[in-house]
Amino acid sequence: MFRSLRNRNYRLFATGQIVSNTGTWMQRVAQDWLVLELTHSSGTALGITTGLQFLPLLLFGLWGGVIADRYPKRRILMLTQVAMGALALILGVLAITGTAQVWHVYVLAFGLGLATVVDNPTRQTFVIEMVGKTDLPNAIALNSATFNGARILGPAVAGLLIAAMGTGPVFLVNAASFVAVLASLALMRESDLSLAEPVARAKGQLREGLRYARGRRDLVMVLILVGLVATFGMNFQITTALVAKEVFHRDAASFGLASTMLAVGALTGALLAARRIRTSRRLMLSAAVVFGMLEVATGLMPTYGLFLVVLVPTGIALMTFTTAANATMQFGIPPEMRGRVMGLYMLVFLGTNPFGAPIIGWLSETLGPRASIVLGGMVATLTTLTVVAVMVPRQTIVRGVRSLPEAFRQRHTFRHTAEQERA
Repeated sequence: MFRSLRNRNYRLFATGQIVSNTGTWMQRVAQDWLVLELTHSSGTALGITTGLQFLPLLLFGLWGGVIADRYPKRRILMLTQVAMGALALILGVLAITGTAQVWHVYVLAFGLGLATVVDNPTRQTFVIEMVGKTDLPNAIALNSATFNGARILGPAVAGLLIAAMGTGPVFLVNAASFVAVLASLALMRESDLSLAEPVARAKGQLREGLRYARGRRDLVMVLILVGLVATFGMNFQITTALVAKEVFHRDAASFGLASTMLAVGALTGALLAARRIRTSRRLMLSAAVVFGMLEVATGLMPTYGLFLVVLVPTGIALMTFTTAANATMQFGIPPEMRGRVMGLYMLVFLGTNPFGAPIIGWLSETLGPRASIVLGGMVATLTTLTVVAVMVPRQTIVRGVRSLPEAFRQRHTFRHTAEQERA
């Protein structure tokens, strides 16, 4: 399960990520709560904030992949971490001094998105340079485990700090957490990295990456599925806040608990994924369907306790789907193309939020938070079934259906023989 941690550079990287991701999740909870306080519980404002944070990925996400291919990835990551820490510091000062306004949060969320444009594809493709292709699925799963381990701790601590001191100190703690990432990157041994040769600057590199992805039917399938599921089904940052506050009339600590329960499931799913030697397209599609159905069930839970309980298997299914999709995208991609392909993946994975987040926020205000969760789950389920129907060869489906009577007959024969032997 933890085989990638034998690599010294990856151990440093994972340690820094645990600290930084804990601060990041603390800030996410504090940012959402600050917006709700400044706007008197406006779901639309919450959706706009989330949308602005991911809008740069939609606008410039592909260029982030180009940058990841052109320059040394460790140096890029150090620059992006400094930028993210500075933005958290500014928001913390504004909140502590009582001068924060909702437009300040909008601007800083957009700035964080700009840094993420470059950080995400670079971080995704830096993993294979640390551990190699053999341990790539395990490292991807452990990245998700560290992210969701921090997701368990971060919201819980943030909820307590917000209740005790307000949102400002939470932003300052997050700003300080980026020191851990910078230290881990600085301590790495470059001689142990399998560095990809930087791609020389040239015209048409962005179009080249798009043509490559378009020519891979398997990659197109993953991109369509991930894009629609992420847009409508993965807006828990908005929906759990509104359900906690508006449906069950809970405080910030209860909102943090809901985020933590989802993270418990996601961490479990990531650790289960780390045990697998291989991933498969069938696993990815099955997990997407299960996730959609569980999300529908989450939205229908009548009590806050049951709502929290169902969030755990929902998180397991979600993480199984995302880790399988990520590994499917990275396998078989040439090193010189990996940054651009993963930039495209991160574009559809996170960059579609500017569309989905305001829609989900508006639906939450208009129809209620429950309806927005149920709709997201239905979209995830129907999208997966549609992708299977369109992308899987018809002959495969026909052969599967035709084989059912034979499989039933063999099972009946086996059972009859077993009964005779027992007699």
